[in-house]
Amino acid sequence: MPSDYPQPSGVEDARSRWWSPRELSPSYFAFVMATGILSVNLQLQQYTVASIALLVIGAIGYFVLIGLNIWRLIAHWDAVLTDFFDIGQAFGFFTFVAASGVLGSRLVLSGWSTTAVVLLIIATLVWLILGYLIPLVTLLGKAERPIYKGANGNWFIWVVGAQSVAVLAASLEPKLIGARSGLSMTAVFAWSLGVILYLAIAVFVVLRMITYPLDPHEFKPPYWVSMGALAISILAGSHIAQMTSSPIVDLTGELITGIAVVFWCVATWMITALFGIGIWRHFIRKVPLGYEPSLWSLVFPLGMYSAASGYLGQANDLAIIQNIGSSWLWVAVAAWLITFIAMLGSLVRGIVQRS
Repeated sequence: MPSDYPQPSGVEDARSRWWSPRELSPSYFAFVMATGILSVNLQLQQYTVASIALLVIGAIGYFVLIGLNIWRLIAHWDAVLTDFFDIGQAFGFFTFVAASGVLGSRLVLSGWSTTAVVLLIIATLVWLILGYLIPLVTLLGKAERPIYKGANGNWFIWVVGAQSVAVLAASLEPKLIGARSGLSMTAVFAWSLGVILYLAIAVFVVLRMITYPLDPHEFKPPYWVSMGALAISILAGSHIAQMTSSPIVDLTGELITGIAVVFWCVATWMITALFGIGIWRHFIRKVPLGYEPSLWSLVFPLGMYSAASGYLGQANDLAIIQNIGSSWLWVAVAAWLITFIAMLGSLVRGIVQRS
């Protein structure tokens, strides 16, 4: 069936040339997010060698992307500013926060608590700074009105950033006895903000979807982050429920656990809906399926759903949910392998084209 919609613009074509520093997507740290959460999953299920391999790949990717972004900021600062003032792209900068949090959580499992603390400080500071700057730019800048016209799946990465801070703080809480009070407060604070932000962003995205025509080219993989944000909220809530008793944990523990279970039900329902949208996009509307950096924003939610199900089931003695998490891990691993191979193929083609 021929598509009734126009093909992607030249800007989108340029963005697909991700190997160019100028065109590097601010959302590319989703690669580290996806790799890191799979490493966590594999470690928890005793696949230690595979987990360490992914940890190494994720850490290398983290530092390479930091270097490329510094290069981009120095050599192509105008492109960085363009992304920052684009409400459809700006929230992608929060993938750095989430990548730091997820990588730190994996390091905690290997006993690297000091490094994890450094990553927690970095993630928290960057999340707070971007959490004020990007909304201010969106609200007070020259953004097109109505603002929700630019709402998309990238906006949910703001939530993922908050919840990654909550997960890392809660993961460190049992390890750092002297800092337990502060870590408990940080975890509950970040989790609470993340939940409120999710509800607010969901309203904007739904308004966008019911007010304007649904162009299949706009339904990119980052829309999966709407489910991934729920999944990491579940993971953070499950960690908080297992923290040592403290005033703030005792006051909120049961509420957070209940919300986590509700979120798991919604996230599970959303998976089928998102797969359905993918079928509509690629098989009915004939949008070509090929490698693009945003595919990592699809792999991450798959891995996070597995981790969230595992932790939720373990924390609340829900064996069926824990088993779903264990089985879903292999769906996420398959998605990671396919995307990683496609990324390498795209990189090789890019090098050949440039030579």
